[in-house]
Amino acid sequence: MEPVPVVVEEQGQRTRRPWVVGVSGASGTPYAAAVLRGLLGAGESVDLVVSRASRLTLLDETGIAFRDAHWREDLEEWLARGADGKPRTFDLDLTRADIRHWAAGDLAAGPSSGSYPAKGMLIVPASTACVAGVALGLSKDLLQRSASVVLKERRPLVVAVRETPLNGQTLKHLVTLDEAGAVVLPASPAFYAGATHIQDLVDFVAGRVLDAAGVPHRLYRRWKGELGGSRKED
Repeated sequence: MEPVPVVVEEQGQRTRRPWVVGVSGASGTPYAAAVLRGLLGAGESVDLVVSRASRLTLLDETGIAFRDAHWREDLEEWLARGADGKPRTFDLDLTRADIRHWAAGDLAAGPSSGSYPAKGMLIVPASTACVAGVALGLSKDLLQRSASVVLKERRPLVVAVRETPLNGQTLKHLVTLDEAGAVVLPASPAFYAGATHIQDLVDFVAGRVLDAAGVPHRLYRRWKGELGGSRKED
């Protein structure tokens, strides 16, 4: 029997381990943008999956048409936009960012396999259709398939569901995801952090998503056990 070849990583090199970020068709594309900025700002690698439905939402909420062939420039325009819709709110340069885009219909993409070394997945925002698909294991597109892979590999999955009110069937699906090990994180901003702008509310939710993933950030003012602390200067 011939010996099995062993692949050894060269010294100083490391295996790329990205966070997969899935953007579904729910309203709330500013949440996704804030999470992506937070991940890249923390020096994390990112694999991005933008569903077909989410492109319609993105177009409606921002006027940006997300195109596979021009995804980097479209993404840069999107991430530079503030939650209030103002363009060039954030100064961004993605030329050195470690970010990769996978088409939603590409079921042969890296994140579709458990052997792909992803850290985990963040679905922001998560529509009720997306929640149902992941809970039922449908894997109808790359977003759902990537989530199923993350669950079966026991990796972190954060589902930032954005819908109100929630019906009984969706609540059952969310319980299923919780029992499977996912973090169910409603896009529900708090006000103790002293929000004065819509961006503050968006950043709070994005910060809680990053908290659940264990990614450091400074997106919102944390509770320090002092009443009225949000009204005081740091």
